[in-house]
Amino acid sequence: MRITRITAHRVELPLVEGSYQWAGGKSVAVFDSTVVRIDTDDGLTGYGEVCPLGPAYLAAYANGVRAGLAELGPHLIGEDPRELAKLNRRMDAVLKGHPYVKSAVDMACWDLLGRATGLPACVLMGGRFGDDVTLYRAISQEAPDAMAARVAGYRAEGYRRFQLKVGGDPDVDVARIRAVAAVLKPGDRLVADANTGWRMHDALRVVRAVRDVDVYIEQPCLTYEECLTVRRHTDHPFVLDEVIDGIDVLVRGHADRAMDVVNIKISKFGGLTRAKQARDLCVSLGVVMTLEDSWGGDIVTAAIAHLAHSTPPEFRFTSTDFNSYVTVSIADGAPQRVNGRMAAGTAPGLGMTPRPEVLGPAVWESR
Repeated sequence: MRITRITAHRVELPLVEGSYQWAGGKSVAVFDSTVVRIDTDDGLTGYGEVCPLGPAYLAAYANGVRAGLAELGPHLIGEDPRELAKLNRRMDAVLKGHPYVKSAVDMACWDLLGRATGLPACVLMGGRFGDDVTLYRAISQEAPDAMAARVAGYRAEGYRRFQLKVGGDPDVDVARIRAVAAVLKPGDRLVADANTGWRMHDALRVVRAVRDVDVYIEQPCLTYEECLTVRRHTDHPFVLDEVIDGIDVLVRGHADRAMDVVNIKISKFGGLTRAKQARDLCVSLGVVMTLEDSWGGDIVTAAIAHLAHSTPPEFRFTSTDFNSYVTVSIADGAPQRVNGRMAAGTAPGLGMTPRPEVLGPAVWESR
């Protein structure tokens, strides 16, 4: 099997809630997603997707995806998409860094591998553990009472895990955490996610002020070293996210006892191949994970479901159903939330079929 053509489509994904706000006053109303289609000489087609969380979250932006594909794509024509390690080495040889650009290509190749073998991606990634996976709901940054009301509403939809967007004024954030904690029910879990937004001294104030609250603290500060300092001054369960971008920091974090949970984002690692590598290392080290991506629609949601469903359940903290956050569906057959949980599809590959009328014309093509 050889790659004969790579095509990129741009899709806008408006948010159901109108906007999504997090630390530092950052917000997005419409997400700019890129869908990659890979055609092969035997007639099979695979699809991947990458959707940065705006241009100011990570070192990634939507137009950068398309520019990177124009640089990368021509070098992949003629490659066998089933040889995932070889393909990733090829991508690294012709484009240094920029893992998010490579993510949708790698994802599409997993889709192709599944279609070629007749197996769902989760089976190829290690097997299907259990019936479904637990989801969390991100609570966009608002006033404390408004965020508490959001939690009550999403619990009615079946969610039991809530990721509260904080990382602003520390006094307001303490009020946010306490307001939401007050409406939780037994069995709910609360994560206060600062998305790197606190200075270290403010993070220390917050964790001290909510010492009596059952809450996880996620990525309070920008750097690993700052987060480690906060970690050593609190007994709250601790999550690292933005600084977790490779095997080296996972090994270091485990040695330092820097975290209880890590967030594995597919595009931050460069695709499913390396996200799976990180996942497997975490299982070996005994580190629990949130398995997700920066953002996306139906295709990213399908990839998340397959990665999570192929993870032993005792190592799955939670995952994300991004396709329920947006108003546009880009594929049929993608996983759908049922009572706060979702399951990977049973069809070959990622198990979904993109909708051509939604993808629209290609914005870039390599032959």
